[in-house]
Amino acid sequence: MKDKDSVLQNAGINTRLTHIGNDPFDYHGFVNPPVVHASTVLFPNARTMETRSQKYTYGTRGTPTTDALCEAIDALEGSAGTILVPSGLAAVTIPFLGFVAAGDHALVVDSVYGPTRHFCDTMLKRLGVEVEYYDPAIGAGIETLFRPNTKLVHTEAPGSNTFEMQDIPAISAVAHRHGAVVMMDNTWATPLYFKPLDHGVDISIHAATKYPSGHSDILLGTVSANAEHWDRLKEANGVLGICGAPDDAYQILRGLRTMGLRLERHYESALAIAEWLESREDVARVLHPALPSFPSHHLWKRDFKGASGIFSFVLAADGPEKSRAKAHAFLDALRIFGLGYSWGGFESLALHAYLNDRKVAKAPTDGAVIRLQIGIEDVVDLKADIERGFAAASAV
Repeated sequence: MKDKDSVLQNAGINTRLTHIGNDPFDYHGFVNPPVVHASTVLFPNARTMETRSQKYTYGTRGTPTTDALCEAIDALEGSAGTILVPSGLAAVTIPFLGFVAAGDHALVVDSVYGPTRHFCDTMLKRLGVEVEYYDPAIGAGIETLFRPNTKLVHTEAPGSNTFEMQDIPAISAVAHRHGAVVMMDNTWATPLYFKPLDHGVDISIHAATKYPSGHSDILLGTVSANAEHWDRLKEANGVLGICGAPDDAYQILRGLRTMGLRLERHYESALAIAEWLESREDVARVLHPALPSFPSHHLWKRDFKGASGIFSFVLAADGPEKSRAKAHAFLDALRIFGLGYSWGGFESLALHAYLNDRKVAKAPTDGAVIRLQIGIEDVVDLKADIERGFAAASAV
């Protein structure tokens, strides 16, 4: 692999995805790395065991399989190191636990992933960490929220369900002036379309469950850090004893090989459907950052190289009392779209987004927010399915 490195650095993304992460000649020429299952690792002598002076010491500290995925993610992120954890939520909670302590103040974007908010409002609160939620549109204005004990800023762009963009470079610059670490949940864009560490972020988080997997059958999270914060992240991970399984790492590494091609399809299809939805009278608004009509489109256009397959729209209603009924009728009429959480797989999904936990970035009031994950099915069939939903909603 090493003799390829200089070539791969300047290669196209699909070429890089095909080759990063392992050297076949480390494994007798086999293209994919073997799945190494391990808890116990043997040492050749007592001195090596005492000093732990060999590459692998115990299963929780990595195997050749998990290392192969970590190396691939580092190549994509430009990071100093990556840890693997059992889920996307764990990829958020572990760096929180690693970088804040009792008495600290953390700033978290109000359009954050719901389970992240729940973690902040329960476990972090019990541990004595104060969390303050901020407007995703705040940009450099976040400076007014900093206190002497502000230690961490958590960002997510675009925001969950409503897809607000954030000015990540501006927020990062302010945070660093105050000595705070900046985390970003970048699951939506993946490092193919946005590289957080290149825009001032210290800790980049991904639910590899989504696009790296691509097949709705693996739970895994990755957390990547810059050089300044890698040692502390690695230490926190080791202390907590939370690690990704080698079988799952193998599947994610396999999914990476086609992620570029799949993302192109998701991007193209989702944007085509979003543009079509904008023209419909049954839609009050379309919440997709790549649409010029979207309020923070300029940030997406400035910083991102593409968009993924998930966005939302507001289903027009004749008042709040009909909003839920119309949403349920729309969803129940779908036949190709499945009703399910998560996203990033090959299949299209839909759900009614509940946003009552927002504190600053309030939910739309002109109808129900319907979130769509656009899979790799044919667009004409997806449009026909959405038409079925609109017909059912209009009858309510």
